[in-house]
Amino acid sequence: MTSETSPPATQASTAQSQALFSRAQRVTPGGVNSPVRAFKSVGGSPRFIREAHGAYLTDADGHRLLDYIGSWGPMILGHDHPAVREAVADALSRGTSYGAPGEGEVRLAETVTRLTGVERVRFVNSGTEATMSALRLARGATARKFIVKFRGNYHGHADGLLVEAGSGLMTNAEGHLGRAAPSSAGVPEEYAALTLVSEYNDPVALDALMAERGHEVAAVIFEPVVGNAGVLIPTPNFLAALHRVREHGTLLIADEVMTGFRLSLRGATGLLGLTPDLICWGKIIGGGLPVGAYGGRADVMNYVSPQGPVYQAGTLSGNPLAMAAGLATLQVLENEPALYVKLESYTAQLAGGLSAAAREAGVPLSVNRVGSMLTAFHQDAPDGSIRTYTDAARSDTAAFARWFQQMLAGGVYWAPSQFESIFVSAAHGEAELSRTLDVARAAYLHLGRGA
Repeated sequence: MTSETSPPATQASTAQSQALFSRAQRVTPGGVNSPVRAFKSVGGSPRFIREAHGAYLTDADGHRLLDYIGSWGPMILGHDHPAVREAVADALSRGTSYGAPGEGEVRLAETVTRLTGVERVRFVNSGTEATMSALRLARGATARKFIVKFRGNYHGHADGLLVEAGSGLMTNAEGHLGRAAPSSAGVPEEYAALTLVSEYNDPVALDALMAERGHEVAAVIFEPVVGNAGVLIPTPNFLAALHRVREHGTLLIADEVMTGFRLSLRGATGLLGLTPDLICWGKIIGGGLPVGAYGGRADVMNYVSPQGPVYQAGTLSGNPLAMAAGLATLQVLENEPALYVKLESYTAQLAGGLSAAAREAGVPLSVNRVGSMLTAFHQDAPDGSIRTYTDAARSDTAAFARWFQQMLAGGVYWAPSQFESIFVSAAHGEAELSRTLDVARAAYLHLGRGA
C-alpha cells in the first residue's frame, strides 16, 4: 500500500496495539522497555510496531505510519536499507557472537578513526555504556573525582549522569555552583554529589564553576547539539568556554551518541569545529543494532584495560552483526555525500513549513533545527531563539500532546515528547514532505480552534 493510499490511523482502529500494550503491562514495567515509548506525556496507548521499511512503520493493526523517530536517530538511511540488510545477513551466516575478536571490529574502528580523527576507539553495546566508560576513563587518567554536565543534557542512565537530565527528568537544583539532586529514585546522593551541573549555553556560568572547582574536575561532558531537551544549538561563546576547561587540566568529552555521523561525516564536533579529548558514539555506528563506542587521543585511551589500569569489558562488545551494520551504514554515507545535502534541504523545508502552518493557524510555535534534527516547541518565541533547557521548559506540553495526537491520527509518527528531537532519513522524499505538512496544517488548524 503506498503512502498516498494508506488510510489515516485512528485511535478507534488500534485494537491490536492496545491488546499488546495490555499484555505487556502484565509482564513489563509500564508495558514498555524504555519510558518515552509509553506515551505518558502525550496520552493514549503506544503503537506496537510490526515492521519498518524506508520512511515508514507498520503497526500491529496494519496501519502505515510516516516515521520521524527513526529508532531515535540511527536510521539515517531509512529502515531496512538494502546495503545494511545484506551486510547483516552476510554476517549472520557466520554466527551471531564470538566472545573473541573479529575482523569487523577492526574495519569499523579503522573507519571511525579515519573519519573522525580520533586515534583509538573502544566498542561497547549502548550509549549509556559509552558515556559511563568515558567518564571512568577520564577519572582514571586525571586522578580526579568530579565531573561537570549541563542541565537538560542526557548522557544515558548511569547513576552519576541522572542529575538534571533531559527529557522530563529535570529536578530543581540545590545550592549553588552546580550542586544538584538526583533525577531518579535509586541514585544515591553520594553519587549525585560527584556531578556538578551548569547551564548549557551559559559560558559565564561554566567559567565561574571551573574557576572555583576546576582543579577537582576530571571531565566536562556535553551534547554538542542537545537532542534530549528538544534540539538546542550551542552558541560560539559557549563553544569557546567549553574549550577553556582544558586550562584546568580537565578533559572535554563530546557525547555524540545522537549526533555522531548524523550531522556530518565528522559528526557535530566536525560541523562545529570542536576538538574534544574524548568522543562517545552510538546509534548510527551500529546501523540500528545495539552499539556504542568511545574514543579519543591515544595517550588518554591507553589508560583503558588491558593496556592500562581503567577496567571496562563486555561480552557482546564488537558484536559481528552490529559491526557489519555500522560499517555498511558509514560506507553508504561516505560514498554518497549528497545524502547530507538532501537531509539538510528536506529538514529545512519541513521546519519552514511547520512554522508557516502554525502561524497561519494562530498557534504559537518556535522551531529549532540543525541538519536533519528538529524540534517544534509549542511556545511563542522566534525560531532558533530557544537555547537552554529553561527556555525549552516554557513550552506548552498540553498543546503539543493534542497536536501529536492529530499527527498520529493522520498517519505521521512524531516523537511522543515535546522535549525530543525528530530525525529525518534519506528515505524521506517529496511525497513524505507534502504529506507531513498537509497533516501538520490540519493539526494546527484543529489546535488553533481550541479543540
